[in-house]
Amino acid sequence: MQSSDSETVLLRPGVLGAPVGCPVRWCRSTRARRVSLRIDARAGEVVVTLPMRTARRAGMALLTTHAAWVMQRLAALTPPLAFAPGVEVPLGGRPHVIRHDPSMRGGAFLDGATIVVSGAPEFLARRVRDFLRAEAKRRIGALAEGHAVKLGVKPKVIRLKDTNSRWGSCAPDGTLAFSWRLVMAPDWVLDYVVAHEVAHLRELNHSPRFWAHVENLTPNREAAQDWLRDNGPALLRVG
Repeated sequence: MQSSDSETVLLRPGVLGAPVGCPVRWCRSTRARRVSLRIDARAGEVVVTLPMRTARRAGMALLTTHAAWVMQRLAALTPPLAFAPGVEVPLGGRPHVIRHDPSMRGGAFLDGATIVVSGAPEFLARRVRDFLRAEAKRRIGALAEGHAVKLGVKPKVIRLKDTNSRWGSCAPDGTLAFSWRLVMAPDWVLDYVVAHEVAHLRELNHSPRFWAHVENLTPNREAAQDWLRDNGPALLRVG
């Protein structure tokens, strides 16, 4: 169980620096055992999680201690990118321009390096998002099937989510879940994440045997991890 509220908090990122307004979301969680903070790249704010009986001043103390890091991370976020006509959206790591054509039918579809969106303007953002999710489902499904055959395993079901921190997961019952936003990353990055989760169907851990399965499925482990660390937050700012 969790509750939250947001406010702007003044932080001083340096000894001599002037106070700067910082967007903070305070969360109380029955599962939290200590005070923690993280950056929510999609919302562009810092999230402070508190145990139910911990005073907010403990969170303020943690924020103050890490003020420079928090402000640096927030400043490094790319500007939000809304789905709108003329906007370039990455698909498979390559830019695709959104073109609105109200005379067309069929929702949204690809035409070369263009995402054509039909219908009324007020439906454009939803239709682009639906198109990207459908593309993610198709591409992830094909990759997962190929990797599963190589390992002699089979996912129970594949789900798409819109998570803030995890690109993929594997449940003990064999359910695989992925962020639909991975469809915007380069193909080899998507391939790595899918291979990683499929490998968990054989080894639900991060043992040497697990990593050996991953290495056999994809050659892009280290490069993909680096790419997601450096560019992943920008994907959360799209749409």
